[in-house]
Amino acid sequence: MKAALGANVAYAETNLIDGFSLEMTARDVDSLNAAASNIAAGTPVAITFLPGESYDARVAVVRAVRKLGFEPMPHFSARLLQSVGEFECYLHRICEAANVTRCFVIAGDTAKVEGPFPDSMSLIASGAFERYGASVLGIAGHPEGHPHMTDEQCWQTLETKCAEIGRRGMAPLIVTQFAFDADRTLRWLETLRSRGIVAPVRIGVPGPAGIKTLMRFAARCGVGASTTVLAKYGISIGRLIGSAGPDRLLDTFARSLGPQHGLVRLHFYPFGGLEKTVAWIRDYDSAH
Repeated sequence: MKAALGANVAYAETNLIDGFSLEMTARDVDSLNAAASNIAAGTPVAITFLPGESYDARVAVVRAVRKLGFEPMPHFSARLLQSVGEFECYLHRICEAANVTRCFVIAGDTAKVEGPFPDSMSLIASGAFERYGASVLGIAGHPEGHPHMTDEQCWQTLETKCAEIGRRGMAPLIVTQFAFDADRTLRWLETLRSRGIVAPVRIGVPGPAGIKTLMRFAARCGVGASTTVLAKYGISIGRLIGSAGPDRLLDTFARSLGPQHGLVRLHFYPFGGLEKTVAWIRDYDSAH
């Protein structure tokens, strides 16, 4: 696999797997260490912001990602931040400890707002990210829609965020929720580009995992999992024993992605474990 420095290029010009990124939690540090030799230097690694974690633990995992030679992209969950001071202290610590230049902002799954930030836009508008040296700011994309917004509201929100990030001198990066439906994701990409949004996109891909695990995460995240879609993915709704990988999903992307979809890469969610996902990526890359 080629070095993955975070720059996005159209699939038509490169191997599908080149330049992938990964998602991890603070609990995955040992797995990342074990898998590191099979991950290209500079690979972007997104680090989730889970409730109940200490800031010391979050800083430690960001530092560990950088020490391994990868590009940390820590998450900021707006509704979980209890004060401006807490937010800026954490941002300052990770920038100082690991030279963080890319961050990812989300509202967060909880309905309760713990502090002054009700949504990701309020974090973007704070001015803190560019002040502490961020150059790339990741935001969420929802190819299958958002449970609390209409499709038009989703598009307008995405347009507003991209424009605001650019206005502040940073580059927007869209990372999508994982999906089972390649065709729907491809249509979403075409609509994205037709609306004039040119930001690079990282398509969310579920790593290989037990079928029941995949179904559980799909239900939790609001991902469409109809019988027809699951059959295209390789899952039978009447047979939930065993595991499934995203082979068919990636095969469809490899056949179908083109210039009309813009700048695209893959982002893996390792629901079945980070080491297992990295091994699967290596094997898929070798086979294709």
